[in-house]
Amino acid sequence: MILLFLCLFFKIIKPENVKDVSTVITKNMAVFFVPAGVGLMVYAELLSKSLFTILAAIAISTVLTIATVSLMQDSFEKRRTKGGRKS
Repeated sequence: MILLFLCLFFKIIKPENVKDVSTVITKNMAVFFVPAGVGLMVYAELLSKSLFTILAAIAISTVLTIATVSLMQDSFEKRRTKGGRKS
């Protein structure tokens, strides 16, 4: 969402290109956020007890995902340029 905001703010992406998707998402916001909100309220005590563990898991999985994607992209780029096709 931050990247989308920045792209729209700096006019990298035109609002017309995301209008259809954003309309669908905003019309259905309750479907996306109400279940998550209810889950947070129901399990607030459990979440507060395990907050450090949850945050650590989120941080570690984010770093691992970024590293994996960057290594795969690097591999794909090397394979593409090795084949003689530079685009």
